[in-house]
Amino acid sequence: MHRALCPVETLYVGQRSRAVLSCALRGPVDVAALSAAYDAMTQAHPGLRSRIAHDGTGHLLRLLDEDERPRLTTRSGDPEEVYAAELNRPLPVGGPLSRAVLVSAPDQENHLFVLVIDHTVTDGHSSIALHNALWDRYRALVDGEPTAETSGPCGPEPVSRLLPPADEADTAEYLRGRLEEVRRHPVTLVPYDAATGDGTGPQGRIEVRRLTLDADRTARLRGTARDAGVSVHALIAATLLATARRRLEGGGPRSLGCLSPVDLRSRLSPPVPATALVPAVTTHLQTLDVAEDSEPQELARTVHGRLSDFLARGDHLREMRIAPEIPGTPALQLATVIATNMGVVPGPQLPEGLRAVDVRLVPAREQYFPQAGRSPVMACVVSFEGRLSIEFPHSTACFSPSFMRAFRDDVRAGLLRFATAAHPRAAGALTA
Repeated sequence: MHRALCPVETLYVGQRSRAVLSCALRGPVDVAALSAAYDAMTQAHPGLRSRIAHDGTGHLLRLLDEDERPRLTTRSGDPEEVYAAELNRPLPVGGPLSRAVLVSAPDQENHLFVLVIDHTVTDGHSSIALHNALWDRYRALVDGEPTAETSGPCGPEPVSRLLPPADEADTAEYLRGRLEEVRRHPVTLVPYDAATGDGTGPQGRIEVRRLTLDADRTARLRGTARDAGVSVHALIAATLLATARRRLEGGGPRSLGCLSPVDLRSRLSPPVPATALVPAVTTHLQTLDVAEDSEPQELARTVHGRLSDFLARGDHLREMRIAPEIPGTPALQLATVIATNMGVVPGPQLPEGLRAVDVRLVPAREQYFPQAGRSPVMACVVSFEGRLSIEFPHSTACFSPSFMRAFRDDVRAGLLRFATAAHPRAAGALTA
């Protein structure tokens, strides 16, 4: 397979970003069946067994030789240590675009499966769908159920080639408006603290601070969003913005930016299924004046209303069309906070005797640019089986672990206030 990358996919080549999915398991794991399940996934999805190459004019996907294709790696040891190592292990250009690792504790009852996929060939929704499909295949193999052999020769069509026809003048006018907006409203970024914190040198390492809510608190947060006529995403984005504002010096309002990735799969005709392993997202950037005393629920209404209007105008399609301009004008996606949101997704279905203790999705990338002195704060939001989880990946060369722990704790406190807003009698129970 030789397939040229479209301009949008090419953006991810430079970013070197990747999705890191992990599943903590308890019970016996059949390594041979898991290896076969991963092989079946790489056979069905050519992007997983491809590398990025350059042909002199642009980047393309090229299938790896059979002896180069990725295979399941197994290890023994401490799952947390292996997870930290895998989070920091890149998928370099020229190598496989996926990796799968199973680490087993000495008792052989506790395991961690880690699946890493380059964002050039996936997004959050398709990586989760792939992870679940892999475990479906594993379950079928363990239970002796019939399995169909599948092989995709070329992979799915890039989403940017599936957009409806557009008026070039309309796209150019939209770009002019976006450039004027970022010029008139430059956003304030969160300053790094690692120079005086506990970073580990110029390169640092990727670490993750995590926030979780149980099913009851998650349901209450959804209830507050429903009662307020906004989305859970808007409540989370507002809380992130308010938390970021408290990390900035000076009084009065500051211009802060919120970047929200927007799923295109359901918004194309025909829709693109989550099982299609291809990046299918665009972004919405909005700037808001946020003061130290800004009311979070009002911020949420603003975030929700602007994002709804963006979609109603069809600007998500225009935003995808101007994506090739981003490398030359990074301000088009420069924000104070980045709030992804996969929504509510199912966890893997496992055979009897094996249980998924925890499932995580964390984005990582190669460069965090500590020399910049400030950057957006990333929050990856997903609800596995109805339990909200927010991951805060960061480089210790930029933000110290103590800084990100405090940021995470402030976000959690803000969300709990939202969760108890419609149920004040439950406040005491939920703030523990």
